[in-house]
Amino acid sequence: MSWDRVRGHADVQQSFRGAFAAGRFGQSFLLVGPDGVGKRLFARELAKALLCERPPAPLTACDACPGCAQVGAETHPDYHTLRTPAGKQELPVDEMRAFCAKLARKPSRGNRTVGVVIDADDFNNESANSFLKTLEEPPPGAVLILIATGLDRQLPTILSRCQVVRFQPLSAADVAKVLESEGVTDPARRERLARLAGGSVARAVALDDDAIWQVRETLIAGVTSQRPNFARLAETWQKFVEDAGDDSAAKRTRASVVIGFLVDALRQALRLALGSEVTGLDSADEPRLRALAERHGPDRLLELIEKCVEADYRVERRVQLILVIESVLEQVTRVPK
Repeated sequence: MSWDRVRGHADVQQSFRGAFAAGRFGQSFLLVGPDGVGKRLFARELAKALLCERPPAPLTACDACPGCAQVGAETHPDYHTLRTPAGKQELPVDEMRAFCAKLARKPSRGNRTVGVVIDADDFNNESANSFLKTLEEPPPGAVLILIATGLDRQLPTILSRCQVVRFQPLSAADVAKVLESEGVTDPARRERLARLAGGSVARAVALDDDAIWQVRETLIAGVTSQRPNFARLAETWQKFVEDAGDDSAAKRTRASVVIGFLVDALRQALRLALGSEVTGLDSADEPRLRALAERHGPDRLLELIEKCVEADYRVERRVQLILVIESVLEQVTRVPK
């Protein structure tokens, strides 16, 4: 069954299937939660279940009919998706109008059309207002699914017309299972990636790259040195982010991964500063983090952790990444007087 691909979120699945079986299925949904926890996969599997030609159970796809195959390939005539174009920070209003025009057409098969706005965080006022008419009066049989990381970037008029569905970070066990299915065969590596992923499969997959661990080595060595080189560290971090290409989501993931490395290092240093037992440190990290703990002390380390957490939030909120990078490094490389 298609839902077998979705790890975690059993409560969300049950809610949708229960509403569908009871005849209370809505037309407009806003899926919100952190990047990489499965919202996009859930939306695709939901679309597949709605457009399946031989459903074995209510709101369940057979995964064998032409409809299921076409949704999976994004070629189904009644399945439409809208993404932010490469290199853009916002959804252009012209593309939103074209998307709405597709949704307004009579379904080619059956009686349903499914539209998914993958980057609903990227609405601007024009594209959001252009979408409002479709939300206010959805075409007969249309199901609209918006995917976002939070509610604060949505206009109140959009929020009032959508059923908000919240997605939580995945458990480490679920992330590890997904990594296993993605070909990460080493159990120790899966465990380490799942632990550092913060419940995000996208982050875990991003971490499964030797180049990332080299970036980590450079940054941890740099911020724990006696004289941190701000310019070199900023260049290393920015290059790592830019190497993701034009995919803004991939860039944000890479920026967030580095912040995660810094938070992990600062938390370990805080434990050392407080005299707590710390296990799992390798031979290179332990002396660096002990020196960092002695240099800053518990209060400053806790403040730096909070600054990094704030920076990660700013990454999610689409703040220009170079500004986030420089702000974080300015804080963590500042040598106490």
